[in-house]
Amino acid sequence: MVELVVLKKRLGPVLGRHPWVFSGALQKIPEGLQNGEPIRLVSENGRFLALGYFNSYSQMAVRLWGFEENEEVDQNFFTKRVKKAWAIREKYLDQKKNNAFRVINSENDFLPGLVADKYANYLSIQFHNPGIRRWQPEIIKALQETFQPKGILIREENKVSAIIGEIPEKVEISENGYKFLVNLKEGQKTGFFLDQRDKREAIKKYVFGKKVLNCFSYTGGFSVYALAAGASQVINVDSSKEAMALAEENIKINNLPLEKSEFICEDVKKYFSQDIKNKFDVIILDPPAFIKDRRKIREGIVGYKKINELAMAALPENGILITCSCSQHLPMRDFRFLLSEAAGKAGRNAQILESYTHGIDHPQITSFSEAEYLKCLIILIS
Repeated sequence: MVELVVLKKRLGPVLGRHPWVFSGALQKIPEGLQNGEPIRLVSENGRFLALGYFNSYSQMAVRLWGFEENEEVDQNFFTKRVKKAWAIREKYLDQKKNNAFRVINSENDFLPGLVADKYANYLSIQFHNPGIRRWQPEIIKALQETFQPKGILIREENKVSAIIGEIPEKVEISENGYKFLVNLKEGQKTGFFLDQRDKREAIKKYVFGKKVLNCFSYTGGFSVYALAAGASQVINVDSSKEAMALAEENIKINNLPLEKSEFICEDVKKYFSQDIKNKFDVIILDPPAFIKDRRKIREGIVGYKKINELAMAALPENGILITCSCSQHLPMRDFRFLLSEAAGKAGRNAQILESYTHGIDHPQITSFSEAEYLKCLIILIS
């Protein structure tokens, strides 16, 4: 195992178990290291600090995955981490009502760069950098041993790069007792937005007898919960015809009243250009990330502010806005600030009733604030 020395003045983050070590924190990086090469980090006086893997000569040189000095990086290394991650989900999520989870959440489950989602008897996984991809055979074997899946799909960005076993066109999953059809091969992310499970459940108390507008509705996750909780009408708006079709199927397979649903394939901003003032009691905004990287922060904030201003202006007195952001580069504090500005421009009062971040199957290690991305606020508008 290659040993690298961390400079004394840069020890803080490593001692705090932050999972990223930048090249500037290292005394020297020898030439010839390969991505994925196991690394042993030590202090200048030779004290053991952590284990990780090398991931190129770029700024982020080492990603940490262990703190046991004598741990070997072998098949057991990966199997132990997969089983430990699964034990958290198995213990704290209701297995009778749920069979779809994030089972590996990258750095937060001590396998940095790896995301693995379980959809019933199938797995959808992503290797986000060359370093973790080097260990693909060992990781696949660990996943197979732990879950015995019928098929494994490997994705790069939003494209399928490999399939092990067989993956059906649509996989039926169960979430909080509701059924959903998921297209693993062509859907967004790994197929479904598993990170919104608890937020979907939370909206049920606000929608009985109400007219609901679900914007960026994708395959109708929030809509299924709203109809099941007794919403009088749910309008779905999304720019994807395929998503709209699957949303309709998801309402049907849950035996929910299709006549109370409408599916509009249109850009959400264009839809808001109509006169919809006071037509809905509840508006849900769950857009894609408006801020893809740091260069888009200002542009993204403008987008979030505008769409929330339009929603606030459209709601009646005591209407409910359920608004989300999945942009990593927009912290909760800044999200709240832009919402306050949106409320001011809309001439409305906005009171936060509930706030949510990640769910149980998306754990976060305390040192890794960079993992904070999802924010959901339930707001009373007056």
